[in-house]
Amino acid sequence: QVQLVESGGGLVQPGGSLRLSCAVSGSIFRIDAMGWHRQAPGKQRELVAGITNEGSTNYEDSVKGRFTISRDSAKNTVFLQMNSLKPEDTAAYYCYAQRVRRSRYEAGSDYWGQGTQVTVSS
Repeated sequence: QVQLVESGGGLVQPGGSLRLSCAVSGSIFRIDAMGWHRQAPGKQRELVAGITNEGSTNYEDSVKGRFTISRDSAKNTVFLQMNSLKPEDTAAYYCYAQRVRRSRYEAGSDYWGQGTQVTVSS
């Protein structure tokens, strides 16, 4: 069974930093892409950052230059380093894994983590 386990959220002051981690458990053959979405109260969920198996990255405009996504493919883990945090970054952050295959013969499925809360406040 495939599960995504997130960690690293919390309360931080404006200008501070946090590092989120998300590990995919289970016997995995390949994950095409991993990344993070976030959802603030009363707002739609939005993509924050994503990274492909080949290492290509993309970021939401408001986090460019402040957030860095990285991936340890051997450990099926993705990280989000968040610096210069702002109150508007406050949200629940959800990890995703796109097209997870447990063997080369599978079509693959997408999975989501349970979410971790990031609160930026003084």
